Amino acid sequence: MIKRVRWGLWLLVVLALTLFALFAIQLSRPKDNFVHSGMIGKPIPEFALKPAVDDRPGLSSADLAQGEPHLLNIFASWCVPCAAEAPQLAELEAQGANIVSVAIRDRPEDVRAFLDMYGNPYSRIGADDLSEVQFAIGSSGVPETFVVDGKGVIQYQHIGDIREDDVPMLLEKLKGAGQ
Repeated sequence: MIKRVRWGLWLLVVLALTLFALFAIQLSRPKDNFVHSGMIGKPIPEFALKPAVDDRPGLSSADLAQGEPHLLNIFASWCVPCAAEAPQLAELEAQGANIVSVAIRDRPEDVRAFLDMYGNPYSRIGADDLSEVQFAIGSSGVPETFVVDGKGVIQYQHIGDIREDDVPMLLEKLKGAGQ
């Protein structure tokens, strides 16, 4: 009986040391805060979305492959960070960025109210009622912004709201996508 207890204790000690070693290995690795998108360098998936509001055309993948780079902004009227990034989107538009968007799971009247309140920097707004396009391009939430080159290839993905200090970087990425 004593031998069984000893083996059981040794087994527990080995198990504990193994777990400790696994935790130590994980903690010793540097933290990577960057989300690596699987869509960078790939063509935007084919889609055609109806207009989200009456005064702007809808959006299709063909619109993003006509020679000019775009910022593709994924937003929703119910998204608080989307409202927070509105001044930065206006600044990007003022500096020459062509911004198109996809409104996620939204009603036209809510999108209209959002744009009336926070401004409309978008040349096109497509309505993605089921988030199909959102997920197809690798977006997991709102807001997100993609830099798409003139051939319709995703060059960069910005996750989260655009902050004031992100504007120069996005303009630079957009300029790089145009070359």
